[in-house]
Amino acid sequence: MIHQISNRRLSIDRVKEIITKGYTLEISAEAEEAIVKCRTYLDSKMEDMDRPVYGVTTGFGSLCNISIPEEDLSALQHNLVMSHACGTGEKVAPEIVRLILLLKIQSLAYGNSGVQLATIRRLADMFNNDVLPVVYQQGSLGASGDLAPLAHLSLPLIGLGEVDYKGRTRPSAEVWAELGWEPIRLQSKEGLALLNGTQFMSAHGVWAIIRCERLSEWADRIGAMSLDAFDGRIEPFYPQVHAVRPHKGQADTAARIMELLDGSEIISRKKEHVQDPYSFRCIPQVHGAAKDTIRYVKSVFETEINSATDNPTVFPDQDLIISAGNFHGEPVALAMDFLAIAMSELASISERRIYQLISGQRGLPSFLVANPGLNSGFMIPQYTAASIVSQNKGLCHPASADSIPSSQGQEDHVSMGANAATKLIRTVDNTERVLAIELMNAAQALEFRRPLRSSWTVEKIFAHYRKEVPFTENDTYMHPLIEKSVRFLREYNLVPFTA
Repeated sequence: MIHQISNRRLSIDRVKEIITKGYTLEISAEAEEAIVKCRTYLDSKMEDMDRPVYGVTTGFGSLCNISIPEEDLSALQHNLVMSHACGTGEKVAPEIVRLILLLKIQSLAYGNSGVQLATIRRLADMFNNDVLPVVYQQGSLGASGDLAPLAHLSLPLIGLGEVDYKGRTRPSAEVWAELGWEPIRLQSKEGLALLNGTQFMSAHGVWAIIRCERLSEWADRIGAMSLDAFDGRIEPFYPQVHAVRPHKGQADTAARIMELLDGSEIISRKKEHVQDPYSFRCIPQVHGAAKDTIRYVKSVFETEINSATDNPTVFPDQDLIISAGNFHGEPVALAMDFLAIAMSELASISERRIYQLISGQRGLPSFLVANPGLNSGFMIPQYTAASIVSQNKGLCHPASADSIPSSQGQEDHVSMGANAATKLIRTVDNTERVLAIELMNAAQALEFRRPLRSSWTVEKIFAHYRKEVPFTENDTYMHPLIEKSVRFLREYNLVPFTA
């Protein structure tokens, strides 16, 4: 299957399809025309340029006032890519590197960046052949673009750096020779176009959004199973409650829980208790707020990934080359910090439901084992969830609240969006683990309600889950069960709910 790169709007749902279904990329005729037009304009402009143009005929950052002779402009761009490849720390996951490539190609294809068509085609070749540059997580300030990580992404274009190819990390020059590819000779502005941009931040954000949408679906399903296993009440989910406080996510969540528990023998039986704890009763309000947050953040990123974010920006039709600030990551940095908080809250309320399930209330045995004392049962998985939730609270400190000046004060305010991006991924990973632990507890607790049955939907999830994670009769080695539970959340075929 082929996806054509064009100026048509790229949705995150389409990005998900491209990445998960193994699409190859093709540059459309309209995109090629725009790319060539912009490059031709820039080349012609170079012949009669009557003023210095940042990054085209000058140095970079605080060196912007130093003009570069024409014969050195290619070397200037080559040196830029080499000198800025200062990333460190852990390697970026391959699925995110593929996203960075896709988003960089999309951004350059609008014809406002001045790159050669050959450069964009080579980036597409790398995507299509699964030749993934080695990119590191640390090094970007999230303004002037994601300079360090995008430099590592771009090194292979000029025959430098390393790539992951066919399961091995190798020098790009070796792989290029094997594939019969020649290094690209960068032209004026090209290095800057490759390094300026928000694609490192954007790729992390898009990947997080894709996962958050799925985890939000799981949170409702697992929350419904926990509610039934806890012998909870259904009245807090009645539509009348949410009509008088009509946040969309809240109403959607309440309707979803009603649907998920429709037909349950447990939820419909007479209750002895008047109220449930907040972690059950307020599922619509908390899960719903997370849904609204995901929806908002998705809208921000769908604008970002359909934008030209390098500098300077070239407008051939208006005869303009403007040095501005589209590389600044503030819009996505704030959004990613917001999303991290929302996902942390999904984990936080999940951990509280875990705690309630093991607390020995409402006819459930302490720690969800038949013989507590001899057996610790599900005591320590709750500790694990609590530890993860506590770590999330630290990760939710907003990276975007910080700024450290760089480049001798020329770049005096930065977004720190790359830090927001990497800690967002950690927060999402943590939330997935907490939900997986809650599912373990909910399934265990549900068995103590037999012979009563939950709804058809919940029992279906339960039956599939039990094929992977068994009922715990006596104490056992729990780590493998947690890992199997995490894997179940990743692999189970969820049908998304549409309100």
